[in-house]
Parts: sequence; structure tokens; C-alpha cells
Amino acid sequence: MLHPLMRALIAVELPVLDAHRVSMWGYSVLTALDRTPIRTQAALAEAIGADKTRIIGTLDELQEAGLISRTPDPDDRRARLLSITDDGRRVRRAVTADIRAREERLLATLPSADRRGFVRALTALSRMPAGDLEEIAGRP
Repeated sequence: MLHPLMRALIAVELPVLDAHRVSMWGYSVLTALDRTPIRTQAALAEAIGADKTRIIGTLDELQEAGLISRTPDPDDRRARLLSITDDGRRVRRAVTADIRAREERLLATLPSADRRGFVRALTALSRMPAGDLEEIAGRP
């Protein structure tokens, strides 16, 4: 049930991301950095579920666009500290608002009680630790 829904939602989100010139991974990075201002690249990769070597290109693109900054960690010259810029925060908020507007149009097609139940269930599932979700989903 979720697979076709997720594919449709991604298809709805891609034009929003394109309009703001940010990739899905870029949006994930901006969202994570907006929640926690400074992170190492390794900690960020873990937080968003990405391979730390594969997000380097995304970080390069975001930095070139002026949406994030990367500075050497004074405690470890090999590490970089990440932070979102004011422009990055503006883009993240605009993307979020546009995506939410599209989600609202979709949710508006549901009867009120179904909508509340659906949102309540999604909220509960999203608050579960990832390990718990994986364990539950992996059970026969």
C-alpha cells in the first residue's frame, strides 16, 4: 500500500525541488542542518541515512549555491563542521511550504475523520525509533 503512495508523493515533490534547485538529498541535508546547526559530515550522513562518501557531491552543490557552509573542525582538521546559511534556511522553508501545500490538497480529498486518523498514525510511526520500526517490519 505504501509503495505506490510513496512513488506518487515523490513525483509530486520533485517539481518543487527542481523549482528551488535542490535535490531530494539536498533537501534532507538542509532539513537536518536546520534542526541542528552544526554537525560533522559523518554525523549528518548517519542522521539522514546516507553513505558519508556519497553525500560529498550534495554538500559541494549546497555549498556552491551558498546554502550551507563547511568549516574545518578546530579539534580535527580532517573533519568539517556544517551549518545552514540564511539562504539555505530560506530555501528549506520555501520547499517545505510548497510540499505541505501539495500534501494539503491530497489530504483534503479524505473525509475529515479518515484524515485525522491517517495523520495521527503517520505521526506515531514517524516518532518511533528507526531500529524499532525495522525490527517490527522485519518480523514474520
